[in-house]
Amino acid sequence: MTATTAAAPPIPVPAPPDRTDGPRWARPALYGLLLAVGLAYFSNLSASGYANSFYSAAVQAGSQSWKALFFGSLDAANAITVDKPPAALWPMALSVRLFGLNSWALLAPQVLMGVATAAVLNTAVRRRFGPVAGLIAVGVFALTPVAALMFRFNNPDALLALLMTVTVWCVLRALEEGRTKWLLWAGAAVGLAFLTKTLQAFLILPPLALLYAVCAPVPVRKRLGQLALSTLTMVVAGGWWVAIVELMPASSRPYVGGSQNNSFLELTFGYNGLGRLNGEETGSVGGGGGGRGGGGGGWGETGIGRMFNSEVGGQIAWLLPAALILLVAGLWLTRKAARTDSARAAFLAWGGALVMTAAVFSFMAGIFHQYYTVALAPYIAALVAMGVAVLWEERGGRWPRAVLAVAAATTVVWAYALLGRTPEYLPWLRWAVLVGGLVGAAGLLVVGRFGGRGLVLAVVGLSCAASLAGPTAYTVSTLNSGHQGSIVTAGPSGGGGMGGPGGGGRGGPGAPGGGDGGGQRGGTRPPGGQAPGQGQFPGQAQDGQQGDAPGGTAPGGTASGGTAPGGNGTAPGTSTGTGAGTGFGFGEGMRGGGGGGGMGGLLNGASVSTEAKALLKKDAGAYTWTAAAVGAQNAAGYQLATGHPVMAIGGFNGSDPSPTLAQFKKYVEEGKIHYFVSGGTGGGGMGGNGTSSQISSWVTENFTEVTLGGATFYDLTQPVG
Repeated sequence: MTATTAAAPPIPVPAPPDRTDGPRWARPALYGLLLAVGLAYFSNLSASGYANSFYSAAVQAGSQSWKALFFGSLDAANAITVDKPPAALWPMALSVRLFGLNSWALLAPQVLMGVATAAVLNTAVRRRFGPVAGLIAVGVFALTPVAALMFRFNNPDALLALLMTVTVWCVLRALEEGRTKWLLWAGAAVGLAFLTKTLQAFLILPPLALLYAVCAPVPVRKRLGQLALSTLTMVVAGGWWVAIVELMPASSRPYVGGSQNNSFLELTFGYNGLGRLNGEETGSVGGGGGGRGGGGGGWGETGIGRMFNSEVGGQIAWLLPAALILLVAGLWLTRKAARTDSARAAFLAWGGALVMTAAVFSFMAGIFHQYYTVALAPYIAALVAMGVAVLWEERGGRWPRAVLAVAAATTVVWAYALLGRTPEYLPWLRWAVLVGGLVGAAGLLVVGRFGGRGLVLAVVGLSCAASLAGPTAYTVSTLNSGHQGSIVTAGPSGGGGMGGPGGGGRGGPGAPGGGDGGGQRGGTRPPGGQAPGQGQFPGQAQDGQQGDAPGGTAPGGTASGGTAPGGNGTAPGTSTGTGAGTGFGFGEGMRGGGGGGGMGGLLNGASVSTEAKALLKKDAGAYTWTAAAVGAQNAAGYQLATGHPVMAIGGFNGSDPSPTLAQFKKYVEEGKIHYFVSGGTGGGGMGGNGTSSQISSWVTENFTEVTLGGATFYDLTQPVG
């Protein structure tokens, strides 16, 4: 007699979702909506000029030098890199190579990333929840104020948000049938996201990995093997560039900006890693120290309410309460579903990504800017769309209608509060939103039991209009404004925004010593944290002379700055708001810029006069660097105006130990640098080892001073005496 062993029954694989296009109107509606998003985001694009001059200078360098493109150098002569990996710079630099240096060439790739994010979001949501849910997701995403800001700006966050959305979509596809290729694509997306903004790319990995390990429709051993392969793909996709940088001799590549030891790994795990969590960012300025209320030092109050406070709420939080309510409702509705249920998996994926990312943003004690929250926009949009879809299907029941009504009422009451933070902006809107929204919420309680199609459409239309009116108004304000500088915020003045050190204002906080709107040290932050002014466009001379940067003159004045601590003089600053500056400066005690050739601030590029531009361009081809300036933004303004490499001493903050005084002396002896630009940001920063003060002192003591248009330069080919 032969014993037989019965094979274990296979794990049931759920039927794949309906892959048809749905109703005939669905695809044209999607294409029309994506076209509308693209046209809206492309509108008024040139008003932002060079946007963030720091990244624009690196893009310019990458368009002139393939080596600078690969490393993300700030100048084509490859002195130092930006303080991030370079992936976000690559599309913009290639665009500038094709179309020349202008606002559209810089920012059009970002707009296309926004449209691509909306398309991927629609695909992910529509696949399981239908075409209407997909369209809702696109609409909510596109009308998020911070999305309208960052997908028209040249910071890395646009590409990061796109890649994070792609990652969630790929994981959801892998969960449908347990196919390995989708997990490999997810790993590749995360690896590229790491090359965009380092460790922020990993925030969503814990919930997604746990979700796949528990819910995938394949045996446990295969799940773990697939996750291991996905991890390997991620390491390869993100690690190849890191390996090249770390293994290449330091003399053959630019200095790694933002690091103290010329190491990308140190930058990743220090300044851009743990330092962001605990506030110990070596070389940083303006952070650290005791925080307001819940802590956070100079970067705002930390705690569970951070996403809702006056500095962040108007950027991202309009539909955040509704998203959380609908997340809980969706999980409750699917609580009895099979382990492999795709609807519950979708709620867990998008919800896990939202909760994990928002939690880190809320409690990180280091550098935090409001625009980081653009990463949350796709997650919120997906949860709102999916939650509305599943509850609407169950609207015959009492509690689904009640949850829809509560979500709608909560949204409009919260919108009323957010709009109240900008009482002078459309003052009637908050009342219209509140009254109309509460009427719509009341209608949702009965829409499933009474009334015909007309009443249903009226109630749904009123609820949607009231819920989206607030973020739409802020988005329109954002689209109608130009934004420049390192720290930008969406919405009208006062709609949320915290200046950087001594800075303020929506158009990019001012230079050290900035005027009203300085949300950190120095300056007085008005309610909402923003200055009323917009500041200057890059290239706009302070005396009204127009530089080379695209864009016109922005409202907002200039203000003289405070005395630079540790310096021998006064560091002038540029305010993006109005009023006299009272903040602290970062000057080196040298004669700073005034008039048309003023020094650059910590957070925006220098203004360059016609005379200064002509001086620096003369014989520029005979030098490796036409000039050197302390701080990357200061150097960026001159580089963008002249089109020639300008060395950024000390990197972004002026606190990186590059170059050393000995290296700088050698460059001067070899005739590689023509001028030194007086002023700029610099110093040791927060525990940094910057050498900019030593270099500045040596230059002022040994070389001839040249003053043009209120700006001071030192001719490094003309020693004193």
